[in-house]
Amino acid sequence: MTENITITEATGTWVVRAGGAVLGESKAALELTEGRYPAVVYFPRADIAMAFLDESDHSSHCPHKGDARYFSIVTKSKTIENAAWSYEAPFPAVDMIKDHLAFYASDDVTVERV
Repeated sequence: MTENITITEATGTWVVRAGGAVLGESKAALELTEGRYPAVVYFPRADIAMAFLDESDHSSHCPHKGDARYFSIVTKSKTIENAAWSYEAPFPAVDMIKDHLAFYASDDVTVERV
């Protein structure tokens, strides 16, 4: 693991919701903590209803995790731009988050332990 990143199993069952729909529920989520930032929950891709997500053109680079690609959530009433991200080929030190998605919690997207 890199000096300022830790990844652990997220205890319990985690759910992500948007637009009145459950996008995913997982008992196998991971919790990534990076420095002083709030912890981020990463859901296994297999536990997410990918039909609600459209890949966007947005991308970013993290010197500790690698290149991230982003997804917008499409609900019945609107599209929530760049609301989720994934590291398709993360650096070896954080390889555990490969095939996982994280979501920006907001007024439109809820990530919580149930």
